[in-house]
Amino acid sequence: MTKPGSHAEREGSQAELIRRSLKRRYRKERRFRLYGITAISIALFSLVILFTDIISKGYTGFIKTTVTLEVHLDGELMYLGDTADPEQIAMADFQAPIIKAMQGYFPEATSRADMRELSRMTGSYASNQVRDLLKENPDWLGTTRTIEFPAHDTVSVYVKHAGDPGYSIRLSEQQQRWTDELLSKGVIDTGFNDVFFTSGDSREPSNAGILGALVGSLLTMGITLVIAFPVGVAAAIYLEEFAPSNRLTDFIEVNINNLAAVPSIIFGLLGLAVFIGLFGMPRSVPVVGGLVLALMTLPTIIISSRAAIKSVPPSIREAAEGIGASKMQVVLHHVLPLAMPGMLTGSIIGMAQALGETAPLLLIGMVAFIVEIPDGFFSSATVLPVQIFIWAGSAEQGFVELASAGIMVLLAFLITMNAFAIWLRKRLERRW
Repeated sequence: MTKPGSHAEREGSQAELIRRSLKRRYRKERRFRLYGITAISIALFSLVILFTDIISKGYTGFIKTTVTLEVHLDGELMYLGDTADPEQIAMADFQAPIIKAMQGYFPEATSRADMRELSRMTGSYASNQVRDLLKENPDWLGTTRTIEFPAHDTVSVYVKHAGDPGYSIRLSEQQQRWTDELLSKGVIDTGFNDVFFTSGDSREPSNAGILGALVGSLLTMGITLVIAFPVGVAAAIYLEEFAPSNRLTDFIEVNINNLAAVPSIIFGLLGLAVFIGLFGMPRSVPVVGGLVLALMTLPTIIISSRAAIKSVPPSIREAAEGIGASKMQVVLHHVLPLAMPGMLTGSIIGMAQALGETAPLLLIGMVAFIVEIPDGFFSSATVLPVQIFIWAGSAEQGFVELASAGIMVLLAFLITMNAFAIWLRKRLERRW
């Protein structure tokens, strides 16, 4: 015989068990959310540290240090005589008038050691600047001109980073006093570094720029886009819409997925062996770089394009076939236009990935020291990531800030391309 109240007790105990179970589930859910928030916070904190470090080191790369002097272009001092004859120009001493102009501020600097230190206040190419000005303006000989010279790397580091433990000051105490005095007189000044965006690479940090690397990147990316996008889209359409389901297509699909995970340097080895070794194409040119990056980007474009094609509802195909459209018409007139936003998004992300690649391009010779701006697809060139790699390994301290400034420019391009891909996807996407 059942005791009174036993049924109610059982129901109460079951309800208690349910409550405890719910509490455990809610606690697990809260812990899971906390883990997610913690992971996102750590990622954002790391990103802030990364950007802070890059910006703190790189913003000075957009600032140049200049020395403005009243230079008397004395022909006798430069061993030119009275005329700027081309043969005499080749043998002239164009550093002498610069040192003479500096002595106007420091008349006590008369010894050879002082004159050597004065000559190191301006950049290594200051004498070339005077030579080029006289070649362009022979009538300037014998006159006094105000000329702005890039400061030497050591002077620039002192002006921009004095007191920063991350930079060592390599000026002598006398040069530091001279620099402070010229700063107070306005002879040495800082301003926006337009040279950074208008010049190619140089062995002097004050004369180095990223224009050559930017043009090389654009030419290389142009080749990559022209090859990878149509081939990738065509391959995706065939595999998704026309290819029969058999072992061969399964083998192809598996290898495409595997190629997307292959290290990029392997594609550089492939390009070195095939395009340069087998076909004899020149090294360090945008065509070869574009071909290598196209091979590397193809799997990404194929996979993203197939995903975009799969997202088109089957009813679209069925409706088109129901009104008599052929298979090709269904794909070209209905499926492809609807899948194109996803294809473009995947292609832009793949191109952004290719833009930041360095390893495959190092193997095909795009690590060369390129001063001239490339003017074609077969001109010697380098790309922005490789240029940053070269600067980061240079001994001069001025190249450290140029490398960080180059990273900022590269990140700006990558963020812009990814933002454009997101905007394009939101702008063109269709909801079914």
